[in-house]
Amino acid sequence: MSTRMMLVIASLTLGSAWMLRDADAKPAGSGLLVVANQKEHTVLVVDPNERRELAKVVVGVNGHEVMVSKDGRFAYVPIYGNSGVGRPGTDGTTIDVVDLQERKLAATIDLGRPLRPHRAEWGPDGLLYVTAELANAVDVVDPKTRNVVAEIPTGQKESHMLVISPDGRRGYTANVGAGSVSVLDLAKRSLITTIPVAKVVQRISISPDGRRVFTHDQDAPRIAVIDTATDKIVDWIAVPTPVYASEPTPDGQRLLALNRTDALYVIDLQSLKVVRTLKISQGASEILIRPGGDVAYISGTGAGKIDVLKLHSWELEKPIELTPGVDGLAWAAPK
Repeated sequence: MSTRMMLVIASLTLGSAWMLRDADAKPAGSGLLVVANQKEHTVLVVDPNERRELAKVVVGVNGHEVMVSKDGRFAYVPIYGNSGVGRPGTDGTTIDVVDLQERKLAATIDLGRPLRPHRAEWGPDGLLYVTAELANAVDVVDPKTRNVVAEIPTGQKESHMLVISPDGRRGYTANVGAGSVSVLDLAKRSLITTIPVAKVVQRISISPDGRRVFTHDQDAPRIAVIDTATDKIVDWIAVPTPVYASEPTPDGQRLLALNRTDALYVIDLQSLKVVRTLKISQGASEILIRPGGDVAYISGTGAGKIDVLKLHSWELEKPIELTPGVDGLAWAAPK
C-alpha cells in the first residue's frame, strides 16, 4: 500500500473517531438553573439554553437563596421568613429540600428554633453551612442525617450572606446591620475576628484564589477590599452608585457588581476601576457565573427576569422571562 493511501485511511479513521466523540459528548454548558422565587414561595427549575421554566416547586415562606448538591439531585432552600433583614415579621426555622429529579419537595430540615436562615454554602467536608441571623451564627448541617451538627458564632447581628475560602478553612459572613465581616475558622468552628466596614453592608464575595473578600457599603458608593492574609481592609473600589452584590470572574481579572436599580459594573481588579457599565433588569439581587466561566446570570427580582451576560464579549443576550420575585440562583450540573 502506498504511503499516500495509508495517510488517507488514517485521516478518515481519525475523523470518524472525532465524530463519534462529538456525538457522545454532552452539549456545552448543559445543566439547569435553579431559582428561588421569594414572592411566589417557590423553587423554579429553568432550562437556560431554551429559556423556559421546566418545573415549579412550592416551598416555605420565604426562601430567598438556594444551594444545589454536588450531584445535582437536591436543592436546599433556607426558609427565611416574610420580612427583610432587621425588619419585623416571621422567623424561619427550617430548610426545605427539593428533589430536582422528581421535581417535588423531598424533606424539611428542622433547625430547632427561629433563626432566619438565609445563605447556604457547601464546605469541602460535605457539610452545609447556613447563616443563622437570629443566633448571630452559622449553622452546620449534615445533609445525610438532615440534622444540625454544630453552630459557629459570628459575634455580630444579621449575619446574612456567607462565602467559604477555596481551601475550605475559612468562612466570611456579611453582617448587614452590624456593618461588618466576620472571619470564621471552619475546622475549629470558632470566630477568628470581626472586621468593621461601614454602617450597613450587603452581601459578600471572594476572589477565586481566596486572597481577597469584597463587601459593599450601603451608604456610600464604594466596595471594601479585604486582604484575607491580614483580615484587614486594604483598598476601596469607587463605584458610581452603592453596590448590592458582586461576583469575581473565574480568571480573577474582573469583578461584576450590581446595584438595585438597573446597572451592572465591570471592575478591573488590577486597577480597581470600573471599566464598563451595563444596563440590566430592575431590582437585581444576585449574580451566578455558570461553570466554565462563559456566562453570568443576574436575577432581576423586581422585573421577574434573569439577565444573561456573555463574559467573553460583554454582551447581554435576551433575558429569561420568569415572574417577579426571582432571587437566589444555583446551578444543577448534568448527570
